Amino acid sequence: MNILFVMYDQLRFDYLSCAGHPHLATPNFDRLAAMGVRFTQAYVQSPVCGPSRMSFYTGRYSSSHGAQWNGFPLRVGEVTLGDHLRKLGMDAWLIGKTHMKVDAEGMARLGLAPDSVIGARQAECGFDAWIRDDGLWGEGPDGFYDQKRSPYNEYLKSKGYDGDNPWA
Repeated sequence: MNILFVMYDQLRFDYLSCAGHPHLATPNFDRLAAMGVRFTQAYVQSPVCGPSRMSFYTGRYSSSHGAQWNGFPLRVGEVTLGDHLRKLGMDAWLIGKTHMKVDAEGMARLGLAPDSVIGARQAECGFDAWIRDDGLWGEGPDGFYDQKRSPYNEYLKSKGYDGDNPWA
């Protein structure tokens, strides 16, 4: 079984043709919506995207998990959707951004390095990051950084953008 959850950032409820927009054509998202479930009565838990995402990942209100802004640390030990899926034997991958960061104080109390595998997973809310929001490919199942390169990074380099991270 596969679960694909698409979480948009700053998209109006009707900006998909499957949601009734009269002029926008979104055939790929329409096809996904036709094969799956659309949450048409769902609302975000916060007007700021990071706390809203953290609410989805943890299943808790912003007032409960404490995130009020982007880059708020997810507390060490906070159980997330990714953690629950992993316990069921599923792979839990993230493509994109979380706007979370490592709880450095909590990690230090436990003697864990924020740049460790545990620290990286904490910053990605319990998911393994496949493609990060900065366009770099993240940690893979066989090592810290995959040897693969993002096709979009290679495209940017071919257009004259330099460096290992042409997004920066």
